[in-house]
Amino acid sequence: MSNQLKEEIAKELGFYDTVQQEGWGGIKSRDAGNMVKRAIEMAETQLAKKQ
Repeated sequence: MSNQLKEEIAKELGFYDTVQQEGWGGIKSRDAGNMVKRAIEMAETQLAKKQ
């Protein structure tokens, strides 16, 4: 996953401030899981549009 996509998702989910202050290691595991879940949803949506 690109840094740009990770930052976009972090902003969308509301924890980008934590990333800016503490780095990616400062986010909660729940936030990381939600970020992966959102990335999968985005990928599935893009695949559905291509078909």
